[in-house]
Amino acid sequence: MTDPAVPDRGFFARPVLQVAPDLLGAVVSAGGVSVRLTEVEAYAGTRDPGSHAFRGPTPRTRVMFGRAAHLYVYFSYGMHWCVNVVCGPEGEASAVLLRAGEVVEGEEIARSRRDAGRARPHPHRDLARGPARLASALGLSREHDGLDLLDPRSSVEVRLGSGRRPGVSTGPRVGVSGDGGDASLYPWRFWLTDDPTVSVYRPATPRPVR
Repeated sequence: MTDPAVPDRGFFARPVLQVAPDLLGAVVSAGGVSVRLTEVEAYAGTRDPGSHAFRGPTPRTRVMFGRAAHLYVYFSYGMHWCVNVVCGPEGEASAVLLRAGEVVEGEEIARSRRDAGRARPHPHRDLARGPARLASALGLSREHDGLDLLDPRSSVEVRLGSGRRPGVSTGPRVGVSGDGGDASLYPWRFWLTDDPTVSVYRPATPRPVR
């Protein structure tokens, strides 16, 4: 019998603005840690100037143009890994960035990754509060780029939330400068209202023209 908590490819193959809010409350498990998603962002490929795929396929973004339910993992600012789930029809390069969540299993393992070298441990709410922290807590990096979540051998699992979900809020994406100059045109960040693990909103910082 099919487990209703485990999404199929059809779930991910829907439009990105449907998939993104539906992932809130879902639990992502990898590397001995489970994180309940509390914040995500939607990116709509070649029709979205804030997307890595806006100008078409590149070696970096190739996986985004493939089948839904694969991971797109990229290195940010030369320091951190960030994790996205590819969605929508094949060829559209839509993806959902996993922005923040709450560690619900494997906290000791998550802390071994997040607190290494720190004098003070992170508060529980900060263990996966932000896309880089979330990836670090789960132990996800370059080797997971292109991974198919629905492959029975996958080391990463997504299970949908059960029961009644709290309220969902929407607003501009965090720090996205490629949005045509008006972040309000893309209120494609979704989060569980008043959840303490949601990241702090920061608008994009304009970069000087060279």
